[in-house]
Amino acid sequence: MNPTPVIETIGLSKTYGKTDAVSGLNLRVMPNCITAFLGLNGAGKTTTIKMLLGMIRPSGGEARVLGRQIDSSDESVELRRSVAYVSESQRLYDYMTVAQIIRFTRSFYPAWCADTEKTLLRMYELPPNRKIKSLSKGMRRKLALLLAFARKPDLLILDEPSDGLDPVGIEQLLETLVSQCSTGTSIFFSSHQIAEVERVADRVCMIHKGRLVMDASLDEVRESYRQIDLVFNALPDEYELRMPGVERIESRGHQVRMIVSANAESVIERARAYYPSSTEVSPIGLREIFLDRVKEN
Repeated sequence: MNPTPVIETIGLSKTYGKTDAVSGLNLRVMPNCITAFLGLNGAGKTTTIKMLLGMIRPSGGEARVLGRQIDSSDESVELRRSVAYVSESQRLYDYMTVAQIIRFTRSFYPAWCADTEKTLLRMYELPPNRKIKSLSKGMRRKLALLLAFARKPDLLILDEPSDGLDPVGIEQLLETLVSQCSTGTSIFFSSHQIAEVERVADRVCMIHKGRLVMDASLDEVRESYRQIDLVFNALPDEYELRMPGVERIESRGHQVRMIVSANAESVIERARAYYPSSTEVSPIGLREIFLDRVKEN
């Protein structure tokens, strides 16, 4: 029996005037894993997240988070009890100290994990008696993350969580994401930091101009994606090389570069029917795939 997605959208759309911020998004995020939501700035990541959380209304389509309809006011209230969210510009009560806002937030969540609170206070080196208004951007981000992690939510949604963190803070964040997922929290985080995604994500969903352009596990990416470089004395027509799994073909002179997402051996066999003088096959990383998917045609 297949598990129920923690996030599922069907044709989800958001339009501002004549601009499609999100267009017909069909997204499935599975439980008990870390799913990265990749895209350029302005690709529609934050708009999607805000629709999922009921912060803005969709223009079309539907979505469920933890099995609850996002456009139902009753289910939306219940949803917020089970989902923790950290935004790019997290609002905190500046007049409180670190200890005060932790006590204040803790009072709303019976499942609050004191061990997580203590561990992250120490790891993030947060000063309990310091006023929030005096904290740096990075320290405020760490505090927001602590408040979200210690809630022990069923689903954790993070929008550019490493923004404002130094390299040590990023390492601590990634370590905590893996730890939280291992204890049963499903994690969905938006990012354009591909190196971080490759470190911790189980699955990658990629959005470009409001449309989903990729949904694959990192294992699938590593096993299946290849770059094939060929040199021909007589260049075949491009359509002769087209077949399932071929994502892009670029020709320059007698050289052909192919990006394939599957069936690499079959693609090479097809190409060899046209007698290439040189064939080179190499793995392709997530960064190269990302750049290829967002490349303007």
